Parts: sequence; C-alpha cells; structure tokens
Amino acid sequence: MESIKALLSLVSCLIFLGVTSLAGAVTIAPPGVNFSAAGIISITSPDFFNVPFTCNVNIYGAVAPDGSKALISNFSINGSSPPCTVGNALTLPWNLYFPTVAAGTVSKMNLRFVNYCSPIPVTINVIWDNSTNTLSIPSSQPVGKCKITVLSVQPTPRLTVSP
Repeated sequence: MESIKALLSLVSCLIFLGVTSLAGAVTIAPPGVNFSAAGIISITSPDFFNVPFTCNVNIYGAVAPDGSKALISNFSINGSSPPCTVGNALTLPWNLYFPTVAAGTVSKMNLRFVNYCSPIPVTINVIWDNSTNTLSIPSSQPVGKCKITVLSVQPTPRLTVSP
C-alpha cells in the first residue's frame, strides 16, 4: 500500500512539474516564419588593438515551427571601417532562445576578424523589446578575446516574444 501511495505521489509531482513548465513557456511569433534583421554592432578585438569599431550587421533566420526558438542561419558584418570588411560569423546556425519575455541568449556564437575571437563557440545574453521590435544586448558581451559592446537589430517581419 505504501508503494502505491509513493507511486501516486511521484506521478502527481511529475504532472505538476509538466503543467508548470508548460505554463512558463515563452514563444516567438509568428512561428515558422523566415526573418531578416538589419542594424549595428560595435566590437572590440585584439586584432584591432581593442579599439571599438561599429559595423552594419544583417541577420537572417527562421522561427521554429513551435515558436520555442529561432535559428540564425546567416550573420553578415559589413561597413567602410577596415575591421568590418574582414569580419565574419562562424559556427552557424546560432540558436536564439528566450527563457523570459525580455531576456534571452544566442548560443553557438563565434566571430572572426583577422583571427578567431574564441577557440570555442560561446553564449551571449540578449534582450528583446516587443514595443520597438528590437534585439539588443544588456551590457558588453565577451566572445572570447573580442567583446560586443553594442548590438541593435530590428527584424522584418515584426516578431513578438510572449509567455
């Protein structure tokens, strides 16, 4: 009898945890849509004496069919500044995931200018603002020896992150 009570308690806990995790799910909408995002990125790199430089950035990706994350399949860096002409993204696709409506991460990220910024892909923190349709960073984000000091992009079509 005790083992049946223990089993029922365990099943109840698992059901509660499952419902709780579903209630806390954050989604990106519209699900399954391809998007592009243009904006700016400012970076420091030891290849350029850690002096900040600002480049244009273009991002292309797709929201997962269930809205759970987005995959960034292309991240191009360009501009007239010499570092911008040699910068490129590595280890694509990157995963864009939001554990909360306003705060998220980009994982599997790496960049290269003259040399690799990091010997391994890293995860950076990002923030999302539904009202301005803007993805940015909350503070400087290290990518190995490099540092992203500013990131601001606006996706097209407009995306929404919601609980």
